[in-house]
Amino acid sequence: MAGILRGFTFSLLLFLFAMPAGAGTACSEKLPTPDAVRKALDLGLKTRSTLDASGATVAIIGRIGSDLSEYGLRYSHAGFVWRDHPGGRWRVVHMLNQCGTPNSDLFVEGLGNFFLDDPLVYEALLVIPSAESQAQIARVLASDLPRRLYEPKYSLIANPWATQYQNSNQWLLEVTAAASPDAPVASRATAQSWLRSHGYSPSVLVLPPLKRLGARLFAVNTRFDDHTNEEWSSSHYNVVSVESIERFLRQIDGKARSVVVTLQ
Repeated sequence: MAGILRGFTFSLLLFLFAMPAGAGTACSEKLPTPDAVRKALDLGLKTRSTLDASGATVAIIGRIGSDLSEYGLRYSHAGFVWRDHPGGRWRVVHMLNQCGTPNSDLFVEGLGNFFLDDPLVYEALLVIPSAESQAQIARVLASDLPRRLYEPKYSLIANPWATQYQNSNQWLLEVTAAASPDAPVASRATAQSWLRSHGYSPSVLVLPPLKRLGARLFAVNTRFDDHTNEEWSSSHYNVVSVESIERFLRQIDGKARSVVVTLQ
C-alpha cells in the first residue's frame, strides 16, 4: 500500500508541476524552498479540487504575484485553466513576460507550477463562465486564434486600445473576446473593437512622473509610448487588470461566478 501511495503522490506531482522546459518563472536564480514548493502544491491541489467540484471545463485563474494595493488591485496575473487540455488535465494556458526582457511567450503548465512563481499571497481567483461560454473558450483555445492574437512585444502597462504591445491579462481578454459567438474576431484590432462595443472598462493606474521615470529607466518591460498624450499629462493610464476582466465577464455573462481559493 505504501508503494502505491508513493507512486500516486509522484504522479500527482508530475501532473501539478508539468510544464515545458524553459517556461517563464520569477526573475530569480534562487531555487524555491521546500516550504514554497509545499504551499504551491497544496494550493494547486485545493484549486484542482475546487475546479473538479464546480463541474467546469474552462475557467480563468488569477494569482497575487505582487502588491498592487496602492492601485486598488489585488490580483496581478491571470490565465486560462483548461480541464481537457491535450497535454493533460487542468493545465494553465497563459502568457508570460520572459525574465529581464521586453518580450513574452505563451506557456502551458500545471497548477502547482502556476503558484510557484514567488507569490505574495497563496490565493487563487477562479472566474467560472457559463457552460456555453466555457465550450466556446475551449473551442478557441484548441484553434490557432490564441497564437494569432498574441503579440510578443511586452509592456506591463500595455494600452488596452492599442496593438503595439501586449501584456498577459490583455492577451487573455482578447482571446476571451474571440470566443464570443457574436465576435467576428480576426485580429487584435477587431477584438478590441468588440470589447469597446460591449462596454469593457479598463482599470486606471495613477503613475506620477517620478514613478514613471523610474519605470522608463530601469524596467525594460514597461513602456509608455502606446498611451495617449492625455494619459501622459494626467498620469492616469488605462490597463487590463484581472479585476477588470472579472468585472467584464460577469457583466456580459449573467451565469459567470467567482470563487476564491486560499490556504488557511
